[in-house]
Amino acid sequence: MAEPKLIYRCQQCGYTSPKWMGKCPECRIWHSFCEELSAPGAGKTASKRAQMASARPLSLDEIDSDQDPRYRTGMGEWDRVLGGGLTKGSLVLLAGDPGIGKSTLLLQALAKMTEGGNVLYVSAEESAQQLKSRAQRLGICSPSLFIFSETCLEAVLDEMQKKPPLVVAVDSIQTMYTRLLDVAPGSISQVRECAQRLMRAGKEAGIAIFIVGHVTKEGAIAGPRTLEHLVDTVLYLEGDRTHTFRLLRAVKNRYGSTNEVGIFEMKESGLEEVPNPSGVLLAERPRGVSGSVVACSVEGTRPLLVELQALVSATGWTQPRRTSMGVDTNRLSLLLAVLEKKLGYNFAQQDVFVNVAGGVRLVEPAADLALTVALISSYLDKPLPQDLVVWGEVGLAGEVRGVGHSALRAAEASKLGFSAWLMPASNSQRLSHEMDGRSIGVRSLQEVLQVVFESAANKSGTKPLGMSEKRKL
Repeated sequence: MAEPKLIYRCQQCGYTSPKWMGKCPECRIWHSFCEELSAPGAGKTASKRAQMASARPLSLDEIDSDQDPRYRTGMGEWDRVLGGGLTKGSLVLLAGDPGIGKSTLLLQALAKMTEGGNVLYVSAEESAQQLKSRAQRLGICSPSLFIFSETCLEAVLDEMQKKPPLVVAVDSIQTMYTRLLDVAPGSISQVRECAQRLMRAGKEAGIAIFIVGHVTKEGAIAGPRTLEHLVDTVLYLEGDRTHTFRLLRAVKNRYGSTNEVGIFEMKESGLEEVPNPSGVLLAERPRGVSGSVVACSVEGTRPLLVELQALVSATGWTQPRRTSMGVDTNRLSLLLAVLEKKLGYNFAQQDVFVNVAGGVRLVEPAADLALTVALISSYLDKPLPQDLVVWGEVGLAGEVRGVGHSALRAAEASKLGFSAWLMPASNSQRLSHEMDGRSIGVRSLQEVLQVVFESAANKSGTKPLGMSEKRKL
């Protein structure tokens, strides 16, 4: 067997070099190389060749279809994101910012799954007493939930062979290590090797495995990018820690859709599901205030009504501020340029602040029209109707483009008591006749200005602003 030799590996992308380098030539990151001992690979290569020799190609008709039912966690929001439940033998990666609630949510889900069998929670960061205190605070008491405070991977695999559990959770993968590698836990080699061995053990025994991953300052999962390609499902628990709402998103799912999102609310008893998030997010919406509009965003198959707020105020600085929370700043700059070019508004001496209430982040283009309407409302200081819901995409030419799921959005808005829907004209024409009477279809921003603001000014008896007066604001 060959002796291990000293190598240098980038802790961001896994690039290896025989000597230390200040800047990684692969990912262009400075000071990311750490020295490691290369693992002896003769024995592992021989075992891999033996496994490959015993395998043979199978015809598609010879392969048995997987008819095993999914494991239900008992949490509807969790099962929604997983695609209907947890698949047998799957490897799920749960990532999120520190303190966002990953361990709390995982402990609650595992406690629900003990109804189907034993569950093993491998805690590599917290002691058993700490987890016991958390379980008591969450009201969890289950004799089928076993806590194993261990960081050695071989000890975990031995325990899985002695008493095969239904589900295994490893919190976290960055603190686990294997004796095969003489490097520190959390390094690229340790994370990748531990994840691969856990995946093989779970596939062979049919055990579903959760692994918790840390997130870097840039918001990416710490460790190699191959870790995301290795697992079956990647879940992100996101949200602002100053707000109570948490969003669980699936950015990769081999057994379901990646468009679903689960919404939870952080309380003293843990993370609780939010069955009607639209009603909760709009509960404290102000009335008669300019710059406030209700936007409809679709997350997977779920429509979500949120309050979008915009504030446009004069400034004496040569470079006005552009601040956005919950909306992409580049998208905000693009829409401001469209308003200046097509409607003649002058934002050069205006500070612009945009916020999505509740800590929700809007990522789909259907929020463009709502953001534009909120900016115009704050610019003109004219409140919008309280029963108006807005969705649609805005192009660079000032046109309003159609978006998907308009019937779903309209049904959600109608359920919450909104009687007017501002949408693209192409979407309004496709709606059913019973919904068409309350829809307002527009093709451009000029039509938005006429239909929403000038018509509202005529109803109130005030004279609408002319284009020359708008430029002076």
